Amino acid sequence: MELGLIGLGRMGGNMRERIRRAGHTVLGYDRNAGLADVHSLKDLVDALAAPRVVWLMVPAGEATRSTIAELAGLLSPGDVVVDGGNSRWTDDETHAAMLAERGIGFVDCGVSGGVWGLENGYALMYGGEAAHVARVQPVFDALKPPGEFGAVHAGRVGAGHFAKMVHNGIEYAMMQAFAEGWELLEAAGPVTDVREVFRSWQQGTVIRSWLLDLAVRALEEDEHLTALRGYAQDSGEGRWTVEAAIEHAVPLPAITASLFARFSSRQDDSPQMKMIAALRNQFGGHAVTSAAPESGGAGSGS
Repeated sequence: MELGLIGLGRMGGNMRERIRRAGHTVLGYDRNAGLADVHSLKDLVDALAAPRVVWLMVPAGEATRSTIAELAGLLSPGDVVVDGGNSRWTDDETHAAMLAERGIGFVDCGVSGGVWGLENGYALMYGGEAAHVARVQPVFDALKPPGEFGAVHAGRVGAGHFAKMVHNGIEYAMMQAFAEGWELLEAAGPVTDVREVFRSWQQGTVIRSWLLDLAVRALEEDEHLTALRGYAQDSGEGRWTVEAAIEHAVPLPAITASLFARFSSRQDDSPQMKMIAALRNQFGGHAVTSAAPESGGAGSGS
């Protein structure tokens, strides 16, 4: 099939390549002209044969809202827009209603896979009407990992991003648990090789996982994570998960605590947050903050 893809950054560029490898035609647009196949959104829409499918991989919030608003004036009835970014699920309902007024379909899709998705495939959680989902299905099939699992039609519009939000909340708590265990091992006297303890857990234990594999990879690159500052950002989805839990009166102590732990990392150079930062960099290519150089004495900057 033919697809228009908007946003060719760390995720979008690799997704374009994976879809092309599956034999589909992808025309990409990005504000960075060096990455784009066309010069504007209008050029992208004009180059696609109707009925069109256009997939967004742009930052959540205003960037997504403005792009969808512009597409609403360019696309035709029968076209479908897919929001594959990390939008808040409540925005999906607004976007779907706006596009529906013009006869344009809308599908929201939570995407997980980070920088490894090109080779391993992307986990996909999508929401929307069955007919709209069916239009995009060949692309979902191209992006998902091989095998039976890895993609799900989660429900109505908003369900895909809601499922991805909860996924990321769980991810927060899992990373926090690994980080706390790592700090305790580093602090205790009896254990002399923390990295090898983590490596030993990769086989036969109940906590073996891809996150554990990535933790070992990070420790191979920097055994005590001394090059990192203990500072970890949050992408917003952890906050949204906690807000949804409050709205529905669902207790989320582990996820909530992991979110507040990230907040604490912005006040001190937290050893745990070095591991969180390292894991985020390993699976998603997220930026890390380098450790500050040791003071050179009086007169050095703050």
